[in-house]
Amino acid sequence: MWHHHHAERLKEALASVHGAVMAQLLEELEDLREGRRLVNFISAQDWSAVDADTWLIALHEINQAIMKLRVKSGMEPIDDPLPGQPDNASRIIKRLFESFPPSAGEPAGGKAR
Repeated sequence: MWHHHHAERLKEALASVHGAVMAQLLEELEDLREGRRLVNFISAQDWSAVDADTWLIALHEINQAIMKLRVKSGMEPIDDPLPGQPDNASRIIKRLFESFPPSAGEPAGGKAR
């Protein structure tokens, strides 16, 4: 049921005004081979213009792709660094997204313009 629900939400996000950035993100994730390239892609996007629902869908897709890559590489799916250790791609991306704390129904950067 969850997979069907998420697939529907992803479909809606791709059809929304933010569909282009979501399509680009999915393209990046489809051929994900290294974290640095994904971090560069994420940081180059204007997430302040993306609504909270799309933002959460994007973060879910990113998390799934990173876990899949880690498992494919023989690593644990989730292995965040301990305090004092350098951030990994997953943590860097989460911090980038945290810089745009959205409210449901609003653009990630705040009130609708």
